[in-house]
Amino acid sequence: MSEGVRLNKYLASCGIGSRRACDELISTGRVDVNGAPCIKLATRVTETDSVRVDGKRVFPKEEIVVIFHKPRGYVCTRSDELGRDTIYSLLPASLHALHHVGRLDTDSEGMLILTNDGDLSQQLMHPSKSVEKEYLVTSNQAFENAHLDQFLAGVFTEEGKLKAKHIERISARRIKVVLDHGAKRQIRVMFEALGYQVTKLLRVRIGNLWLGDLEIGRWAVLNAKEVKMLLGETKVK
Repeated sequence: MSEGVRLNKYLASCGIGSRRACDELISTGRVDVNGAPCIKLATRVTETDSVRVDGKRVFPKEEIVVIFHKPRGYVCTRSDELGRDTIYSLLPASLHALHHVGRLDTDSEGMLILTNDGDLSQQLMHPSKSVEKEYLVTSNQAFENAHLDQFLAGVFTEEGKLKAKHIERISARRIKVVLDHGAKRQIRVMFEALGYQVTKLLRVRIGNLWLGDLEIGRWAVLNAKEVKMLLGETKVK
């Protein structure tokens, strides 16, 4: 780090948030470098510099990325005002500082990513990256062939026109759906708009990384190659 790194990258490595969020902190004067307020986005810092956010000194953290098989019936939050079970109740205390990347609603299950890497979160969530997410969906009734095409062309809902990148029938009531842009509860909303109810929704893939045989309620730390697979940069060989 002889030449240092940009301040927003340093803050992101401390687990403060994405680089964009850190830019906002800098611009609003909430960051001090070596005892003085710093609002210059181009500022570079090294390991020897003292960096504080809202008066508290911050230090780079070891980046960790975890894959978690979320069970049905758990909410993606640290605490719930309704007293529902949260995903963090299934995780060890050492992982409670990790942020979940996106979410699966209470009745959905499958692959969820948690990390303290703000940049990775931003890359996985930003629409411009078009990271694919694959789901296996079970409907309450047989799915009509015409509706398969409509999923690709676009379904008009109260939230606007929503569409899938890919859809494939597995059986009369089971459908594989791939999204590369996701609205809130998108798959359920699309199914409901066409007169169906989703009885099971399982996310099995993000990018090129698959949930595989990870058991429900279990988690695993991803290595560097697996993180690249998340972003679609490396394929399974």
